[in-house]
Amino acid sequence: MAATRLRSSLMSASALGAGEHRSEQASGPVSEERSRQQRDGVLSRDSPRGPHGCRVAAVPEPTAAIPFRRAVVALSGHPNGMRLIRLVADVAKAHKAELIGVHVVEVDWSMPLDVDVAGRSEEIQQVLDLAEGTAEAAGVKLESVLLQARDVGAALVDEALEREADVLVVGLAYRTKFGGDFAIGRTIPYVLKNAPCAVWVVREPIQEENQ
Repeated sequence: MAATRLRSSLMSASALGAGEHRSEQASGPVSEERSRQQRDGVLSRDSPRGPHGCRVAAVPEPTAAIPFRRAVVALSGHPNGMRLIRLVADVAKAHKAELIGVHVVEVDWSMPLDVDVAGRSEEIQQVLDLAEGTAEAAGVKLESVLLQARDVGAALVDEALEREADVLVVGLAYRTKFGGDFAIGRTIPYVLKNAPCAVWVVREPIQEENQ
């Protein structure tokens, strides 16, 4: 899906001898398993011993997985968007990850794709500025990108692919027009089906008056 980029932030092994071979044959499966475990680092001379003096496998210390190193975040302009930015920024700060905020303006097929629809809109520029400011307040730099495209979902997937992102984050707003419901729309299903990376869908909390 083609998209027009209008604005971004300024930052922008040796053979075994015959004797060794005979030794391995005599030792049998137990020795082979022991050798495999030693190669894998499961057993060592320092491994703890069981009640009968046999070494037992040492359990490795758990390590904290890094959620992502680079995230593309969809900027919708909806009030819930800032909650989404703060949430992702907190995770990014803890792991020194990179954030790229993307706002996509859909251009109707009746208009040229390169027509400057978004660039002249103060409201759209405010969406980008507010996202940058919110991330900065959380101690993280966010690179903002404004795109014009025929389809929001396709543009987000293309950006995640181009940026080699680990995760694509999209928000799910609460719609109250027909009694209140979470309207999935077209973008989220497309992203879930086509994104080249993990996808986080951040649902907006249901307000008490709507419960």
